Amino acid sequence: MKNIRLKVARVEKDLSQDELARIVGVSRQTIGLIELGKYNPSLSLCIAICKALSRTLNDLFWDDEQT
Repeated sequence: MKNIRLKVARVEKDLSQDELARIVGVSRQTIGLIELGKYNPSLSLCIAICKALSRTLNDLFWDDEQT
């Protein structure tokens, strides 16, 4: 499942995938794969992304439909 919320939050912060990747210490490809739903990031990476985008884990990674 694509992570549209992550992409929207990144765009709202006016960051490219490459810029976000540099902030959190991963490759641009990793950010792209997370947005496409083809990579499940570690909890520490999720937290780093949330901090970089000023969002919570629930905002970006919690899927209410899977509860």
